[in-house]
Amino acid sequence: MTGAIPGERGNMSVIIALLLGFGILWLACKVLKISLKIFWKLFVNALIGAAILLIINFFGTVIGISISISFLSALIVGILGVPGVIILLLLQLF
Repeated sequence: MTGAIPGERGNMSVIIALLLGFGILWLACKVLKISLKIFWKLFVNALIGAAILLIINFFGTVIGISISISFLSALIVGILGVPGVIILLLLQLF
């Protein structure tokens, strides 16, 4: 994978960034007084986005598509979920 960060330290920074993104999402829901049901929908969306990001990097190397997994990209996916992956993919392609 050309976009992935090698080594254990890189994996830990991605996990921390995703958790930070989830934390920001939770805090935004608390501040805006959004119900727990909506928060869980957003949380699941962020998890699906993270899984899609990893799948794109795993299978995308075959067709030349790769999104670098960095602290910022993990944070974007953690906050925005699937739309965040789409934004990163579009930025990578153009």
